[in-house]
Amino acid sequence: MENAITLNIVFGSLISMLLAIVAYFIKQLHSDFKNMEKDLTEVKTMALIIKTEFKSSYSMLNQKVDYLEHRVNIIEQNNLKHSGNEK
Repeated sequence: MENAITLNIVFGSLISMLLAIVAYFIKQLHSDFKNMEKDLTEVKTMALIIKTEFKSSYSMLNQKVDYLEHRVNIIEQNNLKHSGNEK
């Protein structure tokens, strides 16, 4: 009888220790997921900032190209007028 009680105490202690270890690792895993969620939010924010910067740069570049095309057209028209007057 005494052996059965001792055996129950040993197994109970062992199971308690194993459950404590499992609980510790689950707590660490939960903490890691929180950190990962925070990092993912930062990455999304940075990606949005970069996307916005690229869009604004692309828009500015298109405006410059349009302006240069307009200037080239004016220069071409002036050249055509001058070459037409010379003949």
